[in-house]
Amino acid sequence: MTMQVSETAVMAIKAYQHQAKLLVKDYLLADPFIPYTSVIGGVLLCKLMYDLSQFTTLWYYKGYAGLMKIQRAEWGNRCISTAHAIFISGMALYLVFLSDVFSDSDGPITFKSSSLSTFALGISVGYFISDLGMIAWSYPSLGGLEYIVHHLLSVVAVAYSMLSGEGQVYTFMVLISEITTPCVNMRWFLDTAGMKMSRLYLLNGVVLFFGWLIARILLFGYIYHHVYLHYYQVKQMFFFGFLLVFVVPFALAVMNLMWFGKILKGLKKILAKRQQTD
Repeated sequence: MTMQVSETAVMAIKAYQHQAKLLVKDYLLADPFIPYTSVIGGVLLCKLMYDLSQFTTLWYYKGYAGLMKIQRAEWGNRCISTAHAIFISGMALYLVFLSDVFSDSDGPITFKSSSLSTFALGISVGYFISDLGMIAWSYPSLGGLEYIVHHLLSVVAVAYSMLSGEGQVYTFMVLISEITTPCVNMRWFLDTAGMKMSRLYLLNGVVLFFGWLIARILLFGYIYHHVYLHYYQVKQMFFFGFLLVFVVPFALAVMNLMWFGKILKGLKKILAKRQQTD
């Protein structure tokens, strides 16, 4: 009797697993639903990451409990930011340089996309919406006007590329610049933990300087060079997409140059202080 019950339970579990797979395949990851399910998934993952960071940080940083409420909120916010940056920059590097999704072999690259690329953009849209909401709710504690402008531009450009399938190659090229975000967040983590004069803080600053120079300054020059070489394909896009290809990278490049100046000043101050102490 017990064996019959267990066999029935096993069969029921397998039936539910099969139904779940069909649900994911036919609905959640079906091409027409990917933009919507991925955005929702991105928002939910941000919430999950925030809760996990609040819980796990207590294990490895004893001073976390002594932080102010807004500092704990920013800690969780930056954990989400770091996780998103690692995910989307990795996906962008793979899709742009390693996969054949945006190859020149057949048809304009400005109209090429895949289920994976659309899914990745949806996750990113979910992140930017979540982060924008947190910044607006705690304004200006988690970021000033420049962060709101940056995120609004990002949401519009990434969402349009995700929904239309246009210009995804250039959207991912811009998203490669997110590779510097973990270093930006690490600088805040170390500063908050009272390690501003540590060698790790200095090393992180040096890596951030060169990373920013490559991924947020020189990369944008490469993007415009690529647009120039493929202009005959870019001009086939709808006007709004065509406009985004030129306006968004330019606006972000200007902000990146402004932030780069601040990074350079900060690095100079750290080096000067270390020379004084030595």
